[in-house]
Amino acid sequence: MFFRAFLLLAVACVQRSCQHQSGPLKDEVLTEDRRFCRGELEISYPDLDIRSCMIIPQEFREKISQKWGPPQVRLAMADKQKKYTLIMVDPDAPSRTNPSRAYWRHWLMADIEGSSLKEGDIKGTLLSEYTPPTPPKRTGFHRYKFLLYEQNPGQVLSLSQQEQQSLGNWDPEAFVERFELVGPVASLQFLTQHSKD
Repeated sequence: MFFRAFLLLAVACVQRSCQHQSGPLKDEVLTEDRRFCRGELEISYPDLDIRSCMIIPQEFREKISQKWGPPQVRLAMADKQKKYTLIMVDPDAPSRTNPSRAYWRHWLMADIEGSSLKEGDIKGTLLSEYTPPTPPKRTGFHRYKFLLYEQNPGQVLSLSQQEQQSLGNWDPEAFVERFELVGPVASLQFLTQHSKD
C-alpha cells in the first residue's frame, strides 16, 4: 500500500514537473525573446526559415545539429555602404542551469558587405568557423543567439591567440567593446535541445 501511494505521488510529481517545464518554456520564449529578437534578421536553413524567436520543432532538431551547414543570413534593411559583423553564441553551455562554458562561440564573421547581407548570401572574413547547435543529452533547451553589429570604417577585426584556442568561455561583450562595434542592429535566437531528448 505504501509503495503504491509513493508510486502515484512520484508519477503526479513527474507529470506536474513536465507540465510546468513546457508551459513556462513557451512563456519564456514569448516574453524574454520579445525583448531580444529585433531588427528583422532572417536565418534560413534548408527546410526551416527563422524570422522570429522560436523553439525548433522536434522534426528539425537532428537536421539542424547534424546535417545542415551554416544558414543563410539576411537583413533586408542592411545599408549597402556599411560592413557588418555576425556573432552566433550559446549562453547555455554546457547547460542552462550550469553555464560554466558560456559563451560558446558557434560562428563569427566580420567584414560582411551590406549588399550581400541584403541578398542573404553573406561573404566576409571568417574569424570562427560555423559549428552547428549540438546541445548535449539531458541538458534541456539551449538558446542560440545571432547578433549583428555595424563595423566602423577601416576597422580590422581579429581574435586574440587566447580566443583562438577555445570556443568556450568567450566574452562577446569584450570583443564588441574592443572593436567598438555598433549595435546590435539586429538580433535573433532559437531554442533547441538534443534530438533524442
